[in-house]
Amino acid sequence: MNRLLVLAALASVSFLSPAQAQTVLHARTGAELAELCGSKPTDAASTARLNFCLGYAQATLDAAAKQAGGKKSYCIPTPSPTRQATMAEFATWVRSTPPATGANSQEALTRFMAQRFPCKP
Repeated sequence: MNRLLVLAALASVSFLSPAQAQTVLHARTGAELAELCGSKPTDAASTARLNFCLGYAQATLDAAAKQAGGKKSYCIPTPSPTRQATMAEFATWVRSTPPATGANSQEALTRFMAQRFPCKP
C-alpha cells in the first residue's frame, strides 16, 4: 500500500513548477488529508493540494480493496458522485467527526467511505 501512496505523491508533484515543488504535501492524519481535500482550485498551489488529495485517496482505496480480497466495505452508487465532490464531503465529515481528525488518514478515509456508501445487504 505504501508503494501506491508514494506513486500518487510523485505523480501529483511532477506537475508542479520548481517553486511549487518546494512545498511538501503529506496526509498522515485525517485532519491533514481533509485540509488538502477541502482546497478550492483557485490557484496553482490549491490545485496541487487537491490533486494530491485525489491521487492519495485513489491509491488508498485501491490498496484497501486489494487487501480486502473482494470483500468491499463500501459500495459506490450508480451514477457515482465525482471524486472531487466525495473528497469535499470527506473533508466536511472529518471536521465534524473529532475521532477522525487524529486518526490515520487511510483509516479515516476508509471509515468515511463505509459510512457514506454502505453496501446494501
